[in-house]
Amino acid sequence: MTRTIDFYFDFISPFSYLAQLKLPEIARKAGCDLEYWPIDIPEAKIAAGNYGPSNREVAPKIKVMMADLNRWARKYDIPLRFPASFACSDWNCATLYAREQGKAKAFVAAAYNRIWGQGIDPSDREELRACAKEAGLDPDGLITFVDSPLGQNEYRKVRSQAYQRGVFGAPLMFVDDEVFWGNDRLDFLEEYLSQQKYNFT
Repeated sequence: MTRTIDFYFDFISPFSYLAQLKLPEIARKAGCDLEYWPIDIPEAKIAAGNYGPSNREVAPKIKVMMADLNRWARKYDIPLRFPASFACSDWNCATLYAREQGKAKAFVAAAYNRIWGQGIDPSDREELRACAKEAGLDPDGLITFVDSPLGQNEYRKVRSQAYQRGVFGAPLMFVDDEVFWGNDRLDFLEEYLSQQKYNFT
């Protein structure tokens, strides 16, 4: 029986950008499958009963978060550039098309590199098409999926299931019934997987 890491993310989340860089190797070392599940962070907060202000509306908090982001970027030796907009819903939905094609990992990595590595404008459909091509996907097929009732309904279903499971933000990882929230919890995730690796029956 193969264990699964369910990775919940939103392309508006820079901390998910950080987490997705490390999760494939963590999964590989532990012999786990890694599943990519897109959510909508503002929607997830409300579903969890969190009606407070967004991080961007709390000046002291966003100041510390920005400092942390830059520290993590230096630690990982990666570029970090804020995107020109936060219009990421289509990119989240597109992940489900990539999943169907067996290209979720490639698409998520390419998308995060564009959005948070290069700082592109996610509202630009040409950027989404270029990302699809980079990930080995059919750009026309991806756009058709994103614009279709089928694609939007699938994205809505995935979000609803995530919130029912208790997903309240991102990055958030489920393994078994354990929850690991935040890029800074990846060490705990690795530790848990290491302890459990040989405990299967």
